[in-house]
Amino acid sequence: MTDQNPEVPAHDSPAIADEFAPDSSVPAPAPARPAERAGDTTKDNPWPVRLLSQKIAQYIDRMVPLWIEGQVVQLNRRPGAGMAFLTLRDTDQDMSLPVSIYANALSAAGPLSEGAHVVAHVKPTFWTKRGSFQLQAREIAQVGLGELLARIEQLKSQLAAEGLFDDSRKKPLPFLPARVGLICGRESEALHDVVVNASNRWPEVQFEIREVAVQGVHAVAQVSAALAELDARDDIDVIVIARGGGAVEDLLPFSNESLVRAVAAARTPIVSAIGHERDTPLIDFAADFRASTPTDAAKRIVPNVVEERAGVTNALGRIRGAIESRVMRESNGLAQLVSRPVLANPMALIEPHEVALGQQTERLRNSLDRQVMRLELELHRLSAQVGALSPRATLERGYAVVQDLSGHVVTTAESVAPGQEVSVRLYEGSFTATRNS
Repeated sequence: MTDQNPEVPAHDSPAIADEFAPDSSVPAPAPARPAERAGDTTKDNPWPVRLLSQKIAQYIDRMVPLWIEGQVVQLNRRPGAGMAFLTLRDTDQDMSLPVSIYANALSAAGPLSEGAHVVAHVKPTFWTKRGSFQLQAREIAQVGLGELLARIEQLKSQLAAEGLFDDSRKKPLPFLPARVGLICGRESEALHDVVVNASNRWPEVQFEIREVAVQGVHAVAQVSAALAELDARDDIDVIVIARGGGAVEDLLPFSNESLVRAVAAARTPIVSAIGHERDTPLIDFAADFRASTPTDAAKRIVPNVVEERAGVTNALGRIRGAIESRVMRESNGLAQLVSRPVLANPMALIEPHEVALGQQTERLRNSLDRQVMRLELELHRLSAQVGALSPRATLERGYAVVQDLSGHVVTTAESVAPGQEVSVRLYEGSFTATRNS
C-alpha cells in the first residue's frame, strides 16, 4: 500500500518563517529540477525525502506476491480495526519480518498462537509516510505435524548422505572429564537429573551450565549460541545437551538443520540427551554419543567412584596374589636347582668341555702348520718356474733384444734397412746401432 500524499512539515512559528524568508527585493532563483536517477544526485541537487520514499514504494510495489515460511512471534490481534499484526521469524536464523493480515484471513487459518510454524501468501509493501516496510498477508496456513515430520525425515536422509552421521566422525568421550558443559532448560528436571546423578557418581566433577530455551521460536538460536560458547573453551572436556520429554512439536528445534550441523562440527565431544528412549531428534545422530535420557547421560559422562574404587581394590588384590604366587614358584624352582649334585661341584660341568676344547685346539694347530709348510714348498716351486721363463733370465745368459725405434722387436735382418738405427737391449743396459749394409 503506497501513501500518495505524504505530509510536508511546516515551520514551527511565523517568526522563524519570517526570519528565514527570502528578500522580496532579490528575485528568487528557480528551483533545480530533481535528478532523474539516484546516481545523478549531488550536494547541490539532492532528492527530497518524499521522492526517495515514493521511488522505494514504486520499486517494492513491482514485487509479485509470494509464499514464505516461518514461525509466528508477537501475534497482536486488533478486533476493532479488523486487522492482526505479527512477526514472522525464520526457523533457522535470527531474522524476522513484520506482517499484517485481515482478521478474517487469520481466522480462516484456525487457532493460531505464537510459535506456530506457518506458510503465508504475502505481498511486500512500503509505507511512504512512515518509511516502514511490511508484508501484507492474504492467506496464512499452519504447517501440519505430519508435513514437518516428513521434512525432518528428508533432511535426515540428506545429512546422512553428506556423511554427518558417520561413525568415523564421532569422537570418544573422555574417561574422566574435569569440567562438563551442560546446555538445558531453565530450572528443568533435565538439569537436576544430570548434575545430581553425575555428582553422586563422581563428586569432583564440575559443571559449566547454560540454561536456555529448549522449545519455541528461540530454542535453536539460544542452544546454538550456548554450544558455540562452550565449544570454544579449552577447559570443557565434554558437552551435554539435555531436555526432558515432551510432545513431538516441542522437540522440533533439536531437528533443526543449522543446530544439527553445529553439533556435527563441534570439536568438543557432544552427548545428546533429548527426551526419552523413543524420541530421536536429528542431533542424536550427529552427536558423538546418544543418551536415552538425561539420567543416562550422567552415567555415561563420568565413572562411578564406588565402582572404580572397588575395581582398583580388586585389581590390587589380583596383582598382589599374582606376584606372591610368582615369587613362591620361583623360590621353589631355585631350591630344586640348588639341591642338585651338579651344583655341589660346578666345575664338573666345565672340565669335560675344557679337555675336549684343548684337544680340538691342538689338532687345529697341527693341521694349520702342515698346510702352511705345503704352501711354502709350492710357492718356491712356482717361483723357480717363473724365474726360468722370464725374458730377463734369457738376457742374463748373453742374449739381446733388438727393437726398431718404434718399439717393435726385430726378428729378421731384412726388416732393418741399411743405415736404420735399432735399439739393442742387454741384461744390463742398452745402446743403439746402425746397419751398415
